[in-house]
Amino acid sequence: METGKTGEAQPQQLSRSLSTRDLIVYGLLFIGPLAPVGVFGVLDAKSVGAVAAVYVVATIAMGFTAYSYAQMSREIPHAGSVFAYASAGLGRPAGFLAGWMAMLDYLLIPSVAYLFCGIALHSLVPSVPAWVFTVIAFALTTALNLRGVRLAARVGFVVIIVEVALLAVFIVASAVVLAVEGPARPWTSPFLGTGGSSATLVMSAVSVAVLSYLGFDAIASFAEENAGDARQVGRAVLICLAAAGLMFVVQTYLAGVLTPMTPEELAARPEEQGTAFYDTTDEAIGPWISKAFAIVKGIGPAFSAMTAVAAASRLLYGMARDRGLPRALSSIDPRSRVPRTALLTTAAVTLVVSVWAARRDDGLDVLVSVVDMGALAAFTLLHAAVIGYFAVRRRSRSWLPHVVIPVLGAAVAVWIIVLASTLAKIVAAVWLIIGLILAFTRRWPGRNLD
Repeated sequence: METGKTGEAQPQQLSRSLSTRDLIVYGLLFIGPLAPVGVFGVLDAKSVGAVAAVYVVATIAMGFTAYSYAQMSREIPHAGSVFAYASAGLGRPAGFLAGWMAMLDYLLIPSVAYLFCGIALHSLVPSVPAWVFTVIAFALTTALNLRGVRLAARVGFVVIIVEVALLAVFIVASAVVLAVEGPARPWTSPFLGTGGSSATLVMSAVSVAVLSYLGFDAIASFAEENAGDARQVGRAVLICLAAAGLMFVVQTYLAGVLTPMTPEELAARPEEQGTAFYDTTDEAIGPWISKAFAIVKGIGPAFSAMTAVAAASRLLYGMARDRGLPRALSSIDPRSRVPRTALLTTAAVTLVVSVWAARRDDGLDVLVSVVDMGALAAFTLLHAAVIGYFAVRRRSRSWLPHVVIPVLGAAVAVWIIVLASTLAKIVAAVWLIIGLILAFTRRWPGRNLD
């Protein structure tokens, strides 16, 4: 704590040093501009070729959640993100539950990203175990996080430039191939399918595609490090989602018209779905670009994990500062102005889980099956908080932004939760029960966060 002129202890402050660009960089790093590469084959098979349409619908669906984040971040510019928003709109116990469920996502998603990094680099250098690459990536990015949010954002910007540059090269190379040789599938197939697609099939694929976007919400975790006005965070959230959606649609459209394998063949060969994008670029453009994608997809997740750890530490910091978690997690390093204890705690959990998963054959499957449930549950409470804060507490009569959009956003989140695997539901239910016990057995301050 710092001491003011009156001699009273003043709350420690995070460093307000992030611009709109920095916030967008953090969001795009978390998401990953090339996120569809790994799931292209799965979505192509599910939608019978209409994979670009899947991402158009998914962008709109996630837009409801992005808009709710933009509204609440303007009104409640706190580091606790969804914890602070739900506390303001629904009360402290509900806020704790929102933060608790988000922790399930924020604490596991860095492990998934580090694991992706380790697996990808191991495939390029088989003599080095995946867990070694995982530890190296962890050490590098944790050091950057500890140096301060501004430095991490600058390094992240370079990584984003590399990923976007590779995407630009892919677009140009694809355009040349299409101009010279023509498409392998009909020009309209990525939007209309190859003949057997339907709205039902597209929507079933959307439930998988929306998971590519998870992470844009991390921008809200840096609200107290925002150097602009309160609206800047909301703008960054919306711009990040729109930019990611555009890149996703463009890359999946081009891959959709270039791939020679039919969706039916992909559906019949599930073992080839994970490499479908690489196989397409290798055959249509050349091995050099598929190798470039493999390298970038091996390095990029490490920096996605860096952003995820930073966001998770801000969530822990915000909850601890407002008595939802042990107060020790709310301390701030006086030099770097980062929540050092919360960051190191998050990093320690991430390292243990990452190495454990990297040493198991089913480690990735286990993590991926549960990592998104926390985010979706938190999104549902976020939308309820918008209604509670604006429509109930403020008695707003603006029904579209304060009732209709959050209801639609919550419906999307609940729908995806229903479609999740049984294992994911069990883990999320156990985590929720623990959170309920903690929320209703502790004493909360009498005021909300507003």
